[in-house]
Amino acid sequence: MATPNYSYEKRQRELAKKRKAEEKRQKKQGRTGDTPDNGPPAEPADAGATVPAAPPPPGE
Repeated sequence: MATPNYSYEKRQRELAKKRKAEEKRQKKQGRTGDTPDNGPPAEPADAGATVPAAPPPPGE
């Protein structure tokens, strides 16, 4: 009868744990970028853009 290879089993458990931690990290990282209330906006609405004044209504 063959003896169990405990080193191999331990390595496989470690790799599975690393893989799971990496997936969790990526999921967490992707989730933080999706919410619009998270941090300042990419470009403010009044970032140097000038809006022309509306013309006065006729008759004034």
